[in-house]
Amino acid sequence: MKLKSCAIILLGLSACALAEVYFEENFDDDSWQERWLTSKHDGKTFGKFEGTAGKFYAEATDKGIKTTQDAHFYALSTRFPEFTNEKKTLVLQFSVKHEQNIDCGGGYIKLLTATLSRLTCTVIRPTLSCLDLTFADLEPRRFMPSSTTRERTTSSTSKDIRCKDDVYTHVYTLIVEPDQTYQVLIDGEKVQSGSLEDDWNFLPPKKIKDPEASKPSDWDDRATIDDPTDSKPEDWDQPEHIPDPDATKPEDWDDEMDGEWEPPQIDNPNFKGEWKPKQIDNPAYKGPWIHPEIDNPEYSADSEIYRYPNVCGVGFDLWQVKSGTIFDNVLVTDSPATAEEVRKRIVDGVEAEKKMKEAQDEEERKKSESEKKAEDDDDSDKDDDEEPEPDHDEL
Repeated sequence: MKLKSCAIILLGLSACALAEVYFEENFDDDSWQERWLTSKHDGKTFGKFEGTAGKFYAEATDKGIKTTQDAHFYALSTRFPEFTNEKKTLVLQFSVKHEQNIDCGGGYIKLLTATLSRLTCTVIRPTLSCLDLTFADLEPRRFMPSSTTRERTTSSTSKDIRCKDDVYTHVYTLIVEPDQTYQVLIDGEKVQSGSLEDDWNFLPPKKIKDPEASKPSDWDDRATIDDPTDSKPEDWDQPEHIPDPDATKPEDWDDEMDGEWEPPQIDNPNFKGEWKPKQIDNPAYKGPWIHPEIDNPEYSADSEIYRYPNVCGVGFDLWQVKSGTIFDNVLVTDSPATAEEVRKRIVDGVEAEKKMKEAQDEEERKKSESEKKAEDDDDSDKDDDEEPEPDHDEL
């Protein structure tokens, strides 16, 4: 039994040793400014980040980087030693905290390749060339893994995921496996998963509509038709409005001054609208015509959609109307277990955030009530100080 326990422990230690962390950034001190670089783009001024733990936190020393300027784009990136995820799991994880009650904005966290310059790679629009690796859409109401690769932008349009839009810290995790599957986790809970080939348009479709096929000229796809025996009733056509029969010409109406008097119009109770013949089942109906499909000659299976060589950087590409979002705990690794360990520490600290926020809210409420009471007392004292006017005898 002891030998078995030792073997399990050794196996666990071996697994930990094999896990590789390619990059980790916690922004806990000002040294991040030496590692991260703001992009440059002609005619654009990017917003500035500042290191802070925020207004409420688990630990004052646990800082992140916060957007500081309203209505700005932000573009920030850093490099790390180059790697490839060939035959390995790829994990991208980070935390987000919208202290400002975000209501409009969006952005991306991007993995970058060795061929890109940090000064230009995180450009204004994520679809403008600069990356060919998986990244994540950070719109306030949506979290959608996406990618630009093979000279085009792709996205999972059928599997949108709702973001967390409260004011507390949340951890987003994207896991890509060598078997071409992926998972998206929020605070450790799986919110989406699937196949890279099925959920993205990395590859041309397997099937296409047969270009040689067309709907036969005699194909009738009308389920119902007008009843040929039906006819419009003779009394059907009635005006939509008629003169009000109860209206009378005002006594002071002057035809010479006011013009010829006409009674006001009212809705006609006998108006029936446009007449349409009754519908009957179409005896010639053949159902909807379905375009036949054929194998797409441009499709070729690719077992390495998941694989990205020369990964050596990560960047933020953001747009915010209202600043104040804090990004932190960026992690790139091949180990979901390592990501889980980091994530658990962050998620466990959210309760402390909530308690501090609740205490701050309660203090603000008491302060507001005290100020309002003082203002009301002020108004009352002013009313008491006003002397009543003496009575005057009427002349």
